[in-house]
Amino acid sequence: MQRFDNKVILITGASSGIGAATAKRLASEGAKIFGVGRNIDDLAITQQAIEQSDGVASMQPADISVAHNCRDVVAQCIEHYGRLDVLINCAGGHVFRALHEVTDELWLQDLAVNLGSAFYLSQAAIPQLLETGGNIVNIGSLASVQGQAYSATYCSAKHGIIGLTKALALEFINQNIRINAVCPGGTNTPQIAKVGMPENADFDLIMRTAGVRGMSEAEDIAAVIAFIASDDAKAIHGSVYMADQGKTIG
Repeated sequence: MQRFDNKVILITGASSGIGAATAKRLASEGAKIFGVGRNIDDLAITQQAIEQSDGVASMQPADISVAHNCRDVVAQCIEHYGRLDVLINCAGGHVFRALHEVTDELWLQDLAVNLGSAFYLSQAAIPQLLETGGNIVNIGSLASVQGQAYSATYCSAKHGIIGLTKALALEFINQNIRINAVCPGGTNTPQIAKVGMPENADFDLIMRTAGVRGMSEAEDIAAVIAFIASDDAKAIHGSVYMADQGKTIG
């Protein structure tokens, strides 16, 4: 299916994991990808994979925990392709930390990466998305809807993603834009190997967030994001889609 022919999609976190898988999936359906991430080498790998499959992609390294960088990448995307149809706020990071390990700097950094970037990118992109009748897909987490031990900063930010999604969806309910969120559960990505654990962590608490069906693959989540971002989902606005292998059933 070519659901994204002639559509320009800006996606953060495009250097690896769900972001990279989503960039490849959308490019395979005809999208022109503007990928953003911190690691220029990993971005190049994503771009190469897209172009080897005859897709179109441009990559921009940027630290989107900084507000003006968020505004810059939106402007660069529009300058490069001449338009913007979809914004996918996929960038994020999670490291398990005990409460006493969370410094002022870590608190602010985690909020900036996981929540602030989605706010500033949306603020910059919405004027253009209103012109193109586009949409925003914010990527939350299982931590957007339930607590996780040793994850106070991450849970706070990811709960905020749902609040941001719903607030913007209501603010623009009478205008030509859709704003939704997708919340993955545990997913096999390179990030999993980097989360770390606090000293003397209680693994029984950590395993309370594990689902009986196990982990998803990044490509599974990319498929859900592709649906929500496409015109197939034109009736969906202000919604939060759980892609968590049933973990939040009850």
